[in-house]
Amino acid sequence: MDNILALILAGGRVDELGVLTHLRPKSTMPFGGLYRIIDFPLSNLMNSGIERVGVLCQYRASSLVEHIGNGSSWDMVGRNRGVTLLPPFQALRASDWYKGTADAVYQNIDFIESIKPEMVLILSGDHIYRMDYRDMISFHLEMGAEITCAFVDREADGPSRFGEAKIEDSHPKGGRILGYEEKPKTHYSNWASMTVYLFNTQVLLELLQENVRDSSHEFGKDIMPKLVGRRRFFGYFFRGYWAYSRTLEEYWQANMDLLGQEPKIDLDRWNIRTNLDHEAIRDRGPASFGRHAQVTDSRIYNGVRVDGIVRRSILFPGVVVGKGAVIEDSILFFDTQIAPEARVYRTITDIGVTVGRGSIIGKKDGLITTIGAGATISKDQVVPDGTEIGPAPGMRI
Repeated sequence: MDNILALILAGGRVDELGVLTHLRPKSTMPFGGLYRIIDFPLSNLMNSGIERVGVLCQYRASSLVEHIGNGSSWDMVGRNRGVTLLPPFQALRASDWYKGTADAVYQNIDFIESIKPEMVLILSGDHIYRMDYRDMISFHLEMGAEITCAFVDREADGPSRFGEAKIEDSHPKGGRILGYEEKPKTHYSNWASMTVYLFNTQVLLELLQENVRDSSHEFGKDIMPKLVGRRRFFGYFFRGYWAYSRTLEEYWQANMDLLGQEPKIDLDRWNIRTNLDHEAIRDRGPASFGRHAQVTDSRIYNGVRVDGIVRRSILFPGVVVGKGAVIEDSILFFDTQIAPEARVYRTITDIGVTVGRGSIIGKKDGLITTIGAGATISKDQVVPDGTEIGPAPGMRI
């Protein structure tokens, strides 16, 4: 689709995810044993035939740069296709850190104008879902829309974390937006914004120029509510799986949705790609299992060694589980080392964590426990559920 430019909002640190975003943006958090969260929007774009992509990045962008590279993992290299990383820059017109989502796009107007797309698709880089954007684009064109936003049906009875819209039910795929509120304090609508916005390019440029004068520079807070009644503003109904994963429990649950006989997330069927040449993945041997190993309903990747018991867990490349150790309902990032006789329950370990012999981390049915990158839990320690342990000093990922 040569007439469409996609812009991915790579996001930043998320306080609710604690130590897991101290050293990386949420969009590059490991997911599912081999992937990063940003692989989902990138793969959706690839599967939708949208091959001109800009990634708006700011917070600790090195992991994003290393992961995306030149975009070849998503077949986005060649004439009239590619991925361009767009950090803040010094310029005559704009020379500051991105102040918000709309400001991030505004500071890259020159990039948009250089490509001359008919439409601009703006996406959050840290949501987990599979979507063929071509269907939304077809709806946008059929309705003669100027702006179309994707919405998912989510029940809520209190303060919302999302933009919510009242949408005219005039078409199976969506309708005109009759009202929009960003993160209302009381229930407004079940239709929650997915942060998937499709703009006619000229309309986007006009709105950005209006917004730059005096606002908080956010699409949801400043631009969307003002469109109702002013523009041909439509909502598109998305009825598939969508995970916001902004809290530890949500992130943990999204990973658990990969497990079971009929997983809610099917990475192969969804055709999700990742950078297999990343140093954390490449040059690893196959997973190996000792004679006493027991593995049930788990995802085990290359370079893993299991000599203990693993149940309902996800083990990234390089993880080692010692003899007599038990891992349950946990997510162990790259190169986590679990010593013999240790027990780990409902825990997320970041890259390079070491858990000493006989230690007990978390508890069954307890709160999620998190351990930061490079941290070491010494022998025979007990770490209560819900504990958050920071990364090792000087750790880089």
